[in-house]
This record gives sequence, structure tokens and C-alpha cells, in this order.
Amino acid sequence: MQLSMWTYPWDIQDLGFEAVERDLRERAGLNMISLSASYHAGRFLQPRSPRRKAYFPEDGTIYFQPTPSRWAGLAIQPKVADVIAEGGDVLDDLVRRREAGGLGVSCWTVCLHNTRLGMLHPQAVTRNAFGDANYYNLCPSHADARAYVRTLVEDLSRTYRPDRIELESPSFMGFAHEYHHEKDGVGLTPEDEFLLSLCFCPSCLARAASAGVDGEAARRLVRQWITETCERAVPQRRFPDFPARGLDSFAPWPQLHAYLLWRFEPVTSFVAELREVADPATKVVIIDLKEGWLGGCDLAALGKVCDGAILCAYDMPGDDVAGLVQAGRAALGADKFFGIGYRLFYPEMAGPEILAAKVKPALAPAVDGLNFYNYGLVPAARLDWVGKALSA
Repeated sequence: MQLSMWTYPWDIQDLGFEAVERDLRERAGLNMISLSASYHAGRFLQPRSPRRKAYFPEDGTIYFQPTPSRWAGLAIQPKVADVIAEGGDVLDDLVRRREAGGLGVSCWTVCLHNTRLGMLHPQAVTRNAFGDANYYNLCPSHADARAYVRTLVEDLSRTYRPDRIELESPSFMGFAHEYHHEKDGVGLTPEDEFLLSLCFCPSCLARAASAGVDGEAARRLVRQWITETCERAVPQRRFPDFPARGLDSFAPWPQLHAYLLWRFEPVTSFVAELREVADPATKVVIIDLKEGWLGGCDLAALGKVCDGAILCAYDMPGDDVAGLVQAGRAALGADKFFGIGYRLFYPEMAGPEILAAKVKPALAPAVDGLNFYNYGLVPAARLDWVGKALSA
């Protein structure tokens, strides 16, 4: 079983390779590290760093040294984060240590969640039914966005040869909780947030039209519904059984329903391209949630075009984790990698017994790996919780 922990490069720079490897191996009982290879902005409390207690990573940068010839002529270009340019290539060092018997190496790779690049290339971002840009989300239908991530994955896998690449956000992102300091005075319902998340950019409309789907008709209906939402004094559920009922909620509106079914295509074909360009020796898997369909992820279809998936069991009790394991394996099939991801944050993980109860259902033959979030963001004592949960 592959047992890994999501980790940022600055954690390793602050604490040192030996200390991090010792923590992951001896305290947490892990055999792999999932290092961030590209990431977005944030503000992180660093409880164990001897250098700082708060860190603001650069937005939309990469954490490895790109090969210039691979990127020549592309409209969207990468930026190497200052912590790598100034502090050294952490990924390269990890791969060298792996060759000497160290931890396995996985590249945790944020794909389309990139506000810095969205601001620089607004033509390549998703747009709602009113044409407003979602600058934090490059669109999986746009050729330049696809080319950027294709080259990212190709360069990572063929230059560094990691054991695995974990694709985060290769899809359409939600309207809520994807940008900073968000304001909503209306009181959006779940269906309102979903409708505002739908992309009707020119690339999506053209791609849908080529598949025989009338995205323009779907856009007009969504625009009408959002307008009505904004005119109400207080929120009102249009679809009280959404999202539990899934896309069937929209079946009475055939053109919208067809568009919603179509939006799986750009994500699936995009992930297929990423698997095709990656080095054959590197496994390519997606990171997703149980409700990944909201962002255009069809787990069964994605399982056919890549090497598997890590499904995050965040905020799930143990009984629900057992259901996630069953559903995930059934969707992916028997021959694909299937992992479960856990978050070590308090109060979600209020004690070692809670973590152990949530991990237990995933210590089953149907599961090939576990990932834990996140090395540098939690107190060291929680690494011991992981070790106890796995040894049990």
C-alpha cells in the first residue's frame, strides 16, 4: 500500500530532509511523500517551522525547474516560485534520495486553479452565464489552458520521473470558496452556487456545439434563473433535492440537461491527454471528492483514461468512508489505483481514536493507498496519530 502525506517544499526547506523523512517514516509510518509541484495562493499557519509561523505562498507558481525547450512557443508560461529559485530544487533532491532508498515520490500538481495565470490570460478562464470571468479557474475547454497543463505534466514526469503525479483541479471549479474574501449577501442555495459555477465561455460553447449540444440555449436559461435569484428578497430553493438527486434535477429542461452531461467531456479528454504525455513509468491519478460530478468529473470515465484516483474522505464518519471505498472501487474497476485522502485538521480529527476509526475502513484490499493532509500544517503529535492508526 502506498502511504503518503501531502507536503509543501518550504516545509522541507524549513525543517530539513532528514527530519521530514524521519517524521514520515518513523512517526507516521509512511513510505511516500506527495510534494506540491504547482500550487495557488493562501495563508498558512506553520506550527512546526523554526523560521516562521505564517506563510503566504506565491500564487500560481511551480516548484520545480522547467525545461525551456518544452515550453517554447506556448501562450501560457510557468513561473518558478522564489522558494525554489532561491532555495534549491526540492523535488530533484527527493528523487535523488528515493534512488538511494528514500521515500517514494509523488507530485501533487494543481492544474487549472491558478489566479495569477487567469489574470494574465483572461481569455483562457471559465465564464458564467453572464460572461463574467472566474479568474481563479483556467478552463479545461481552452486550448491554451490545456497546453499549459499538458506541458507541466510532461515536463514533471519526463524530467524528474516521480512514481506518481496527482492531478488536483483538472476540472471546472465551483463558484464558492475558490477565491479570497468572497462576499455573498443574497444567500445562495446549493443549486444557485452550481448554476453560477457553470462555464459558458466561447471555448465551451464552441466545443459543445461541435458535439451537437446547444450551449447557448442552456446559457439563456441559467442566466434567467440566476437573475431571478438575485431579485428575491430572501433565498428560495428551486430544487430542494439538489445535489442529492444529481443532474436528474435538470432533466425537465432537455437543453440544459444535455449541456450538463456534455461538460464531462472536456474534463475526461483533458485528463486523457495528460496521461498520454506523461512518462509511461509515472502513474497519473486524479484527486477528487465524492461530489466530483459537480465540477465535471465522471469517475468511471476518468478511470478509463488515467491510472486511478484518490478520493478525499474529508468530514466523513467511518461508516461513510466504508461507502466511499465501495463506490470508488466500483467506479474505477479492479485494475486501477484507488486511494483515500484524509485531512488531519482539528476539530475534524479531534483525537487519535477518531482518526483510527476513519482510517480503519480504508485498510482494506479494495484500497491501494492513503494520503494525509498536510505535513507542515499540523502539530507533530498528529503524525503519531497517523502511525497508530496505520499500525492498528
